[in-house]
Amino acid sequence: MRLRFTKMHGQGNDFVMIDGIRQPFTLTRNQISFLADRHFGIGCDQLLVVEKATRADVDFRYRIFNADGGEVEQCGNGARCFARFVREEGLTDKAEIRVETLSGVIVPRIEANGDVTVNMGAPRFMPEEIPLRVDHRSTNAVYGIEVAGKVRAISALSMGNPHAVQVVENIDSAPVATEGPLIENSPFFPNRVNAGYMQVVARDHIRLRVWERGAGETLACGSGACAAVVAGIRLGKLAPAVRVSTRGGDLTISWQGDGAPVMLSGATTTVYRGEIELNY
Repeated sequence: MRLRFTKMHGQGNDFVMIDGIRQPFTLTRNQISFLADRHFGIGCDQLLVVEKATRADVDFRYRIFNADGGEVEQCGNGARCFARFVREEGLTDKAEIRVETLSGVIVPRIEANGDVTVNMGAPRFMPEEIPLRVDHRSTNAVYGIEVAGKVRAISALSMGNPHAVQVVENIDSAPVATEGPLIENSPFFPNRVNAGYMQVVARDHIRLRVWERGAGETLACGSGACAAVVAGIRLGKLAPAVRVSTRGGDLTISWQGDGAPVMLSGATTTVYRGEIELNY
């Protein structure tokens, strides 16, 4: 089977884009994992699929698969690349589209300068919405969880997918690679979780690293950037608009408080297009 694809990235968070409208999408979990492999396949953090909408009030259906082949609910940088991809492929001529995901409808918009902004919806804090296994609800969504014999204070929330955000003094020395996998697979999070490490530089600037569930540490994470800014605002550390510096580049996040949607904005890049032969 020959599969056409496009390689894209947002701040180094890279994706294999699949047009599932003009070619059938029938990949197994093992085949997705093979395509994501950086040695034997194409290489990506996530594989993203464009499909026909299943409801009248949206333009497309957007499916997201992590590098381990598992399907997940949300990917902010992927949504921005999605918007550019459907325009470049001639699947739409709209600057703003409505897209259905497993976690609900999102609305990416291509700006005049070429950046893409996504309305990520309002964050959710109820333990059952994240989901988070606790015997009480924290009023500020901060919980103490045990990681490698130490109690870490994390802000838990959902941006359509689960996040656990910590404030650290310096992300360069943060235990992302050692404790990130432990937090991802903590029994507190029945669907696993994305572990974010945030360094506050100023009220309008943070540095961020994220250990993503099913993918490991990525160069950037759009939903993780949203979650970190929301957590920082609720802790009284950040302003409503924040520049988020990741290892792959900068994103801009804005949030006006509880009940308001989180807006994610930044550049996207198309790297190359190609075909790959799948022999199994």
